[in-house]
Amino acid sequence: MDALTLLTHRRSVPRLSSPAPSGDVLDAILDAGLRAPDHGALTPWQFVVAEGQGLDTLSEILKKAAEESNEPQEMVDKAAKAPYRAPMVITVIARTRHHDKVPLVEQYISAGCAAQAMQMAAVAQGFQGFWRTGSWAYHPSVREALGVEGDDAIVGFLYLGSAENSQPAVPSREKDKFVSYL
Repeated sequence: MDALTLLTHRRSVPRLSSPAPSGDVLDAILDAGLRAPDHGALTPWQFVVAEGQGLDTLSEILKKAAEESNEPQEMVDKAAKAPYRAPMVITVIARTRHHDKVPLVEQYISAGCAAQAMQMAAVAQGFQGFWRTGSWAYHPSVREALGVEGDDAIVGFLYLGSAENSQPAVPSREKDKFVSYL
């Protein structure tokens, strides 16, 4: 798949199963994230890969956050099941620092670009994924468990695996509604 087709036909695939990316394929995905636009060469990202027992750990982290928030049991169960929607979850964290020329918002966007680059690298290599954030990304217990401090932020959980079924065509969008020219 050429790069332009990859970008213009991108879609999230919410039903994922094994196998997950591994070996050189996973290395290429992580390398793509490390090449995200990065004003000031601050490298404002960290990627936490969870698979196998790591998914169990992430499940416990999310479950604990739901319990601490006094969520109904249905939401506690949903939080605990969330990591198992794919065989791999990469938590993308913006590791920020104060810089005179690079505001925090640029660092968050850079981490977001890293998440998209990793998703595109997965698709380019025959895998699929989806990017979710949700309220748990902001929960103090989740932040603490993943070592997120201060102005740092979880910008998303990137779920990766193999598509369980064929995907419908990507819907077209009317450029007139989103594009203007000066």
